[in-house]
Amino acid sequence: MKIQFKHEIKPEDKIDADSIIGLILKSRKIENINDFLNPPSPLNISIFDFEKKYNDRFKTVVKILKEIKDKNQMIVVYTDYDADGITGGAILWETLNLLGFKAMPYVPDRKTEGYGFSKKGIDNIIKQFDPTLIISVDHGITKVKEIAYATSKGIKVIVTDHHLKGEKIPDKAEAVFHIPALSGSGVSYFFSKEIFNSFKDKAQNKSTLDHNFSYDYLALATIGTVADLVPIIGPSRSVVKYGLKAFTKVKRHGIIQILKQAGIEDKPITPYEIGFMIAPRINAIGRLGHAIDALRLLCTKSETKAHQLAQMVGSVNVERQVLVEKSVKEALELVPKKLKKIIILPSDSWNEGIIGLIASKLVEKFYRPVIIMTRNDGFYKGSARSITNFHMTDFLKSLKEHLVDVGGHAAAAGFTIESGKLKNFIKEAEVKAGSQIQDKDLERTVIADIKIPVSKVNLKLVESLEKLEPFGIGNPRPLFVSRGNITGASLFGKTSTHLKIFVDGLELIAFGKSELFKKLSRGEEIELVYNLEIDRWGGRNRLRGKFISSSYS
Repeated sequence: MKIQFKHEIKPEDKIDADSIIGLILKSRKIENINDFLNPPSPLNISIFDFEKKYNDRFKTVVKILKEIKDKNQMIVVYTDYDADGITGGAILWETLNLLGFKAMPYVPDRKTEGYGFSKKGIDNIIKQFDPTLIISVDHGITKVKEIAYATSKGIKVIVTDHHLKGEKIPDKAEAVFHIPALSGSGVSYFFSKEIFNSFKDKAQNKSTLDHNFSYDYLALATIGTVADLVPIIGPSRSVVKYGLKAFTKVKRHGIIQILKQAGIEDKPITPYEIGFMIAPRINAIGRLGHAIDALRLLCTKSETKAHQLAQMVGSVNVERQVLVEKSVKEALELVPKKLKKIIILPSDSWNEGIIGLIASKLVEKFYRPVIIMTRNDGFYKGSARSITNFHMTDFLKSLKEHLVDVGGHAAAAGFTIESGKLKNFIKEAEVKAGSQIQDKDLERTVIADIKIPVSKVNLKLVESLEKLEPFGIGNPRPLFVSRGNITGASLFGKTSTHLKIFVDGLELIAFGKSELFKKLSRGEEIELVYNLEIDRWGGRNRLRGKFISSSYS
């Protein structure tokens, strides 16, 4: 484990809390500090702020929607099955519904239809709904052939997405709204808000929609943004900063019941609660069942139905946790003792909905790129996760002659491959990764924001750091490095699995690090990497550090 840092404050340096904030933001390439600390409300951001050309495109959308409304024709909101897609789909479908449009949501089956537009999915939509228009949420930017197929059937298509573009864009679509700075649900929020603004004069549910865009839809877009690991900077920072506050005024039974089921209904909601408690419950349904139930949960007007669905979602999430644990154990047994620079494991039995989670667990353990595949109807579905210096989607696209399709971003990707091509794919991928990945890329490195003497760490500094919230991808909680002497240590927790360390008087909590206790000696010098937080237990503010790593680990 290497420990690096971007800035160093020495004992003789005279520096205040605001200057330290400035150093952190500078290293994160934040140019307009005031806009970052005080982002505009999403209510004051328009979809036209992203691209001027969206003004003309949206005129096309409004024209199509007016004609459809006048003729009482069907619109289908075709969304993805993950938490980002489900929350975004809920926003757009419900907006159309409350504005009086004849609209239905459609969520593809992960196993039989796969991600995004597919010929099978389009055929199912035609059979079930016979729509005039399909609007995508959280997918579509790479599905050129599939959209052309839909238009050949006389269906208009509008694309809203945020994923990486392919070599071609869907030129048969009536309009494309592609905003990589947002999540799929974020694009849906701003797109839906513009539809509301265009039709609200005659809307019977105007007050409901006013509330939803201020609170409920903002909370949904926040769930999707955090769940999809979108950097919390720029417009996504606006969504999350205001969206977290919106949870206290949400009226949606589904969200309220999820919070109750997770035991966090009375807690302030942060990206942590979303990432580890809320989003996994929404994702679990799409992984092990059909994600339409997650959308029903988020949109139902019945408190009883919301309670029932939330309980079901909670049970499925527990089932998912057990299945992941079992499958990860199986995967670990297949990992060769002599590790290659990329780990590629195929299986005929793993559940397709959890292969991404298996890959993530193996990356965490071995710190190298991982590809996990499972067999499905003559094909293998693959999910890949990567490390800092290896762009997974670009890597897989360089092997596209073996693949049916591929999509994703730097850290994660998904793909399909014919069973007969599997052996050659694995062989070539291992060779190519072996030449592209350097040994230094496989060494875990912690890069802290600032190296600082413990003597300069104080409560005022931590209070100033709270101005940088919300923390998450793209704006992580600041990391500090300090070197000091151990003045005390003890174990705590019901089973003594957690560690408390005192370094030059600074208290640090190390969860799940009890194994370090025997290595520590009073008076010994130690280099620590840690976050800073305020312990507000019992109504008093107390400075505390949260241990991340050290020269012992």
